[in-house]
Amino acid sequence: MENNKIHIFYACDDNFVKCTIVSLYSMIKNASTDYKYCVHVLHNDITVANMERVYGLANDNFEIVFDDVSDYLNSIKHKLPIRDYYSRSTYYRLFIAEMFPDINKALYIDSDTIIQGDISRLYNKDIKDAYVGACHEQAMIQVDEYGTYAEKVVGVSRYNFFNAGILIINCEQFRLKFVLDKFIEYLHTYDFVVTQDEDYLNLICKDHVYWVDQRWNTEVYCNVDYPIEQAKIIHYIMTSKPWHYEDCKHGDIFWKYAKETCVYQEMLDILHSFTDEDRAKDALAMENLPKLAVAETNREDNFVNRMNKYKRDHARVAILQKIEEYERAGRFNEDVEDDPPGRVLQPDEIEYIRTSRSEKIKTGIAYRSARKFVDSLIKDKKLIIKEIKGIENFKNLNTGAIIVCNHFNAFDSFAIQLAYEAANQPNRTFYRVIREGNYTSFPGFYGYLMRHCNTLPLSSNPKTLTKFVKATNQLLQEGHYVLVYPEQSMWWNYRKPKPLQKGAYVFAVKNNVPVLPCFITMKDSDIIGEDGFFVQEYTIHIAEPIYPNPEKKYGEKIEEMMAKNSEVWKNIYEEEYQMPLTYLTENK
Repeated sequence: MENNKIHIFYACDDNFVKCTIVSLYSMIKNASTDYKYCVHVLHNDITVANMERVYGLANDNFEIVFDDVSDYLNSIKHKLPIRDYYSRSTYYRLFIAEMFPDINKALYIDSDTIIQGDISRLYNKDIKDAYVGACHEQAMIQVDEYGTYAEKVVGVSRYNFFNAGILIINCEQFRLKFVLDKFIEYLHTYDFVVTQDEDYLNLICKDHVYWVDQRWNTEVYCNVDYPIEQAKIIHYIMTSKPWHYEDCKHGDIFWKYAKETCVYQEMLDILHSFTDEDRAKDALAMENLPKLAVAETNREDNFVNRMNKYKRDHARVAILQKIEEYERAGRFNEDVEDDPPGRVLQPDEIEYIRTSRSEKIKTGIAYRSARKFVDSLIKDKKLIIKEIKGIENFKNLNTGAIIVCNHFNAFDSFAIQLAYEAANQPNRTFYRVIREGNYTSFPGFYGYLMRHCNTLPLSSNPKTLTKFVKATNQLLQEGHYVLVYPEQSMWWNYRKPKPLQKGAYVFAVKNNVPVLPCFITMKDSDIIGEDGFFVQEYTIHIAEPIYPNPEKKYGEKIEEMMAKNSEVWKNIYEEEYQMPLTYLTENK
């Protein structure tokens, strides 16, 4: 059946088809014979003679077809701004999902590659609902000018920027999420000039990438930490072309395969005819590209700056800039947003453990109101919980516990509330520690929730604070849960874990209860909020509880629990975002 075939796409012109032949030959030679493959060559000018040479590689497992994109480009030309590079084959990968509506998954492979691995293993990776499966663009990581460009111009972390030369394309998601339409919209908005189509793809697919082992896209230009024999695909990017340079790194592997093809002599002719003038042009191009990246970064009207200026809430942009400033200065425990003016909470104003009938009634009303509010947030896609991972760690708790979570949104405690409800612990109540001003000074509906949804407000009044400590100890000893934000500060949509403060762990040690580390990671949804930023999709990670070590002294217990918590959060961050946890901090 057609749907059982592995669909693989190349895109090239008549001049580059020779490289396609070498790449395809290496693929066929190393591919599993347990599958049927259909190789599509997207083009608009390949001669019949060259097509025949490619057809000659077909066998019982590999079918080869040529797909002329001219008619499709003509059908959408009214949508496209007039630019010379629309005839460039590098852009054809963006049209695959729409051109082939019956294909739900495809591989795209650049022609300047050698495939040493079994290509079916790449295709069979389950990328779930990601738009693409791809490898990190090492040039962005290893060359600072390119990395800064990625972050300051495209708006994608250098560690989450992918190379678009080898892609697993989720064609179904491309169609559902209107990737081509977004591409065309961005074409009218901004002209990316450094990596061009790769820039657009990274912008559109941000946070929706399944990261593939780097061995499936070993870029010759960059350094790798594994032997070349382990590379599944070798990618001769930029000016690292064996058919131009006799001393090209790993060029011997290319020539090993090229020698067995019908284009071997022609590839040698290209190598021998590559002149000193051609080499000088390459050298100049390699010298100018990082300069171009720097120039784009410094443009006042670059893409990120333009989006911040014209489409995004200026207050939110200012907050993000303040976060960067505070991170650089190491001011992690300070808020970047001003709290509403507050007043001191007096001890006779609060019943921390609500035992009176009137307080219980108010709490019941508040919880029903909060539930309706959360349901409306979810319905309106203002709160998106994509997944809860590790819920069994919550379900298996048989004591009271301090729940800790990173703090990045006024609604993030609702996410932990939903995790608590999913854990189904009816005999244990969920409480949350809040700030004094949130309890005393929030007006209206939010103020009602702050005062009556099992909240435990801190206080600057010593007597009130004593009541808070006593009540929190009692709740933990009775087997209930208390949510604490140990980072102390809230930074809007900040994805990194911040340094922890001791309070939560002091309570855990004093009451001999575990800390349950929760860490929420975020991805851009495809919904733009009222502030001009993408609404975030949350994944709640619930790690194994951390217990006080009975063999340690009091202070050592606290330090050990904090260190373990920090390590857990760091590991979740690096695993989920596929980047090392680093900070801009100038003075630690």
